[in-house]
Amino acid sequence: MTTIDLIADGEQPVSATGRNDLKSALKFITCGSVDDGKSTLIGRLLVDSKAVLQDHLAGVQRAGETDLALLTDGLSAEREQGITIDVAYRYFATESRKFIIGDAPGHEQYTRNMVTAASSADAAVVLVDATKLDWKNPAMELLQQTRRHSLLVNLLRVPSIVFAVNKLDAVEDATLAFNNISTALAAFAEAAKIPVRATVPVSALKGLNVVDGKPGWCGYEGLSLLALLEQLPSTPADTTEALAFPVQWVEKFSASADTSQGRRIFWGRVATGSLQAGQSVTILPSGQTAIVAQVLGHTRQPQSVMAGHSAGIVLDREVDVSRGDWLLAPDTFTPSREVSVTMAWMDDEPLVAGRVYWALQGHRWVKAKVKRIVHKLDVNTLAEEDARELPPNAIGHVELTFQEPLVTLPYLRSRVLGSLVLVDTASHKTSGAALVL
Repeated sequence: MTTIDLIADGEQPVSATGRNDLKSALKFITCGSVDDGKSTLIGRLLVDSKAVLQDHLAGVQRAGETDLALLTDGLSAEREQGITIDVAYRYFATESRKFIIGDAPGHEQYTRNMVTAASSADAAVVLVDATKLDWKNPAMELLQQTRRHSLLVNLLRVPSIVFAVNKLDAVEDATLAFNNISTALAAFAEAAKIPVRATVPVSALKGLNVVDGKPGWCGYEGLSLLALLEQLPSTPADTTEALAFPVQWVEKFSASADTSQGRRIFWGRVATGSLQAGQSVTILPSGQTAIVAQVLGHTRQPQSVMAGHSAGIVLDREVDVSRGDWLLAPDTFTPSREVSVTMAWMDDEPLVAGRVYWALQGHRWVKAKVKRIVHKLDVNTLAEEDARELPPNAIGHVELTFQEPLVTLPYLRSRVLGSLVLVDTASHKTSGAALVL
């Protein structure tokens, strides 16, 4: 592993104040129910923004017509079945901004992949297929997967959520359909307490109101989808919290002895707070303390580093620090063995009390036991129901007990310290995503 492995795609230069000197890229996902047109929408964004080469475009021709979905559905199983299975990332840029798009699968059995993509997204575009709904009825029922994905992106604290009503070109009265679907979406969002940036009418297949605006279409006078995305904010780093730094890699024999003073360098990404030389830190789990002698940026130059960016730390003395350890601001965090979480369960087997899993936080693995299942969330009524287990793709409130203490914060305060991944100890499959309450 080299230092470059620790650098995120699109990491921007940072000033001393911690603010990006350049406007940061927007990382967003498309999600929603099966066959709502998510892959086609991304293909349309890529083609109309001229981010696709002609030879690539020629490779997705079928019967003389361009199949936009094939621009993201690259797995052989995806092309064979005509569905999205794994998350596919694509990159493009306009004159004003860069974008990283994640095409999340809509099938219920691949919800785990959608959760993975949403956990690091700045925005989510939830597609709604107008042709699948009783669009003539203002009190229509939304598709269950539309509701589930909307709830999940809200639980995962995705800052900006946009509803895009697709395939309006295929209904008899596009204006009536958009008005009624918008009403149903607004009622659902209000009941679920989901903040929505906008509801936009689009036709991914025809390219209507995706890149180029179509004022007045469906009675909508707002921005096109791309113009709206250009104005959405990136996720702010957790700079207001105290320092928390997960160690990803220990450079035992430094190639830059002149900067590291011959000591080991601990590389990782600052989770919360800021990092500068002279700080005192406590090492978890050993409890030892040390002083930061030097902080190296991703270019190996001494500098202060803010949350969300990569850094190498040189301590003032030799301390036993390994991958998975945390360097924390002293007397700030209280490690705990018990935590209450909102659980998005993604395993094929139901979650039951008493089971033991591996829990991953940052780069640290600890055993976690399911102490109690408090309730399950009904994604249709949004009611909390008593439950003894969480079936696959369910969301619920769960209490966990760790074999060793972990430092956590509520997910609403910190995405990194407030999130855990549960992994099956036998199959090593990702079983659940836990958000600390």
